[in-house]
Amino acid sequence: MVVKKEDGRELRSFKFKDDDQSQEVRAVERRVLLETLASQLPPQTIRFSSKLESIQSNANGDTLLQLGDGTRLLAQIVIGCDGIRSKVATWMGFSEPKYVGHCAYRGLGFYPNGQPFQKKVNYIYGKGIRAGYVPVSTTKVYWFICFNSPSLGPKITDPAILKKQAKELVSTWPEDLQNLIDLTPDETISRTPLVDRWLWPGIAPPASKGRVVLVGDAWHPMTPNLGQGACCALEDSVVLANKLANAINGGTESIEVAMESYGSERWSRAFPLTVRANLVGALLQWENPLVCSIRNNIVIPKLLRLGPMLEHTNFECEPLFVSKS
Repeated sequence: MVVKKEDGRELRSFKFKDDDQSQEVRAVERRVLLETLASQLPPQTIRFSSKLESIQSNANGDTLLQLGDGTRLLAQIVIGCDGIRSKVATWMGFSEPKYVGHCAYRGLGFYPNGQPFQKKVNYIYGKGIRAGYVPVSTTKVYWFICFNSPSLGPKITDPAILKKQAKELVSTWPEDLQNLIDLTPDETISRTPLVDRWLWPGIAPPASKGRVVLVGDAWHPMTPNLGQGACCALEDSVVLANKLANAINGGTESIEVAMESYGSERWSRAFPLTVRANLVGALLQWENPLVCSIRNNIVIPKLLRLGPMLEHTNFECEPLFVSKS
């Protein structure tokens, strides 16, 4: 990992294994991850273009789902993993995620003849703005630019405008970043507000309601400052799968109790991560020149240690349940 100033001067570099043998980074394109997971399912398992319009629970505990195309599904178990604007979470009484005061441009630079970067996570810090990029394959490089914004502003989807705005923010920054933006296919560039939801104990609803349960961003949306949003959703999935498998395969707990157990176990992991990601983002987005100078000249080069900074990634999932039948 390499950390630089906006003028390109290196502040610090780390080798993960030198500082902590347990650490590594796997940068994976989201599309590839989803396709890999989907390929393990039986054919026709996934139905696309099936937007959920409404949800209601019946007296016997089953759940009726109304889809946008008019289809009605009666489900014994519903796992809501429908993202930060989750219809399932709204039905369960969760508040809307809260805007944290900064937005991000994101994209995937494409180098048809091979990308030129080494296997490094690259961060660049400015005043109230930061950027980063990391290779995700031999031809693709993920990048982001995070910037302060007091309001959400108008929603813009035109790729040409998004590229122009992103480049203007970092017009004096290293050319590598400028080139990445230029080489970003239109369909991969976006501008999104960063939001989260803090699951305060005793205030936030539980993760499950009857035989309906939430996973990932639908339950605990967090800012991307720790790189743990998708990782945390995968952890949720393994833990919930084990809980449900034990209940369905003759365990002593009911499905409802298994879901409650999942919620209790995962809350103690997700809530601190959400808070930590928010605070890290707030610190990194400081605009004050004095604070930024202390960060660049003291904190990063002299005080920062990789092990403590990444200890939150040291989570061990139990192996997935395997039926004996």
